[in-house]
Amino acid sequence: MASRWCELLCPQPKQVASESMHGARLAAQQLSRGRDACDVEAGKPCQEETAAAGGGRVAAMASITQQHHSKPTSTFAQSVINMVGMLIGLGQLSTPYALENGGWASIFLLVGLGIMCAYTAHIIGKCLDEEPRSKTYQDIGQQAFGSKGRLIASAFIYLEIFFALVSYTISLSDTIPLVFAGVRLHLPIPWLRLSTTQLLTVIAVLVALPSLWLRNLSSISCLSFAGILMSMVIFVTILCTAAFGSVGLGKHIPVLRLDKIPTVSGLYMFSYAGHIVFPNIYTAMKDPSSFTKVSVTSFSMVALLYTALAFVGASLFGPSVNSQVTLSMPPGLLVTKVALWATVLTPVTKYALEFAPFAIQLEHHLPATMGPRARIIIRGSIGSAGLLIILALALSVPYFQYVLSLTGSLISVAISVIFPCAFYVKIRWGRLSRHVVVLNAAMIAVGFVLAVVGTASSAKLLVKSIQNGHVA
Repeated sequence: MASRWCELLCPQPKQVASESMHGARLAAQQLSRGRDACDVEAGKPCQEETAAAGGGRVAAMASITQQHHSKPTSTFAQSVINMVGMLIGLGQLSTPYALENGGWASIFLLVGLGIMCAYTAHIIGKCLDEEPRSKTYQDIGQQAFGSKGRLIASAFIYLEIFFALVSYTISLSDTIPLVFAGVRLHLPIPWLRLSTTQLLTVIAVLVALPSLWLRNLSSISCLSFAGILMSMVIFVTILCTAAFGSVGLGKHIPVLRLDKIPTVSGLYMFSYAGHIVFPNIYTAMKDPSSFTKVSVTSFSMVALLYTALAFVGASLFGPSVNSQVTLSMPPGLLVTKVALWATVLTPVTKYALEFAPFAIQLEHHLPATMGPRARIIIRGSIGSAGLLIILALALSVPYFQYVLSLTGSLISVAISVIFPCAFYVKIRWGRLSRHVVVLNAAMIAVGFVLAVVGTASSAKLLVKSIQNGHVA
């Protein structure tokens, strides 16, 4: 039964692998100069240069669909850029809020989780060393536990995509009324009452809806690159606010709040989730033996960036810091307007990218006799319907920090800590030293505790906020 469900739901070998649902964390592939854009799904292969510096899911789709016949070309520097681009995303907005809630000492948790995730990235590379045919996160799951392993890995990947899209839409809904301050909209339908914020969010999602019909990978990669730029713009504007803005230093932040740690751990973990595309970064490297160095370098850079952002944001705004730090920036400043626009544009650029793995898998299961136009209609219609359902859910549950924390605790911990350790021990059982087995077992135990406690805490706060009818 498991194998049958896996056949229907799981991406097959050499099919596209998804990535973590955090925001603008993809590195855009460089399109080949002067050559035709690739349309892998339509059967038009990409040129070899297309994947040269391609990162994230876009490059992964191109390389995997070519069944890895092209020669890996990513250098050490390009691989680091790709991994850093994967990790930096929506989670960066919540790190100041998480630090303020957890207390100054919670920064050790942020750094500690970064070290754990760097180690699990390293062992993902070791798993791929064992079986050259394994190219994706799902392949590693099957290598370790058969079809059940592939099924579970795929289920968590699709859950992460779903929650990421919900988080992006909530972020959009929180920010867009500040961008269009003073705008008042009214829908002349008596039975459908929507606020101005809800109507603006609906309009923004409808603007992004046509991107779900894109089939050309080069077009999607342009959206990816735009999303990365938006993330970097947000970080720079916050630093500018700290340097030039008239904002007093935040006070009354405690050293540690133990009761907040379960929720904070989910927010921190969400910021480091990106492991399901790491196999694609590995297989794109000219020298896969340096993958561990790539992981250590990338996570060190990201942990440093998150730590700096958390300290700056928490120090600037103190207890008044919002779950999205850009919402706490002083109104009227140019950098604030730039940051808010970047926060609004990020989700708009990400919808097609997040939907792409599911779309390609959907087309894979369509009849081979079906024409290209019918495929586009089915793909676009299902994607549009799914996004509208996500929009309705996001408008009903506008609690960014709790959805992010729930995603981090329920899904990201499993994908980034528990599964890699379990896969590694199972694949290399009998060849690992006792200390390594104990280390991985301890990390699984820690991950399980964080998942259970964090999920329970986040779910409780989310339900309570829904019942109260306002954002806590």
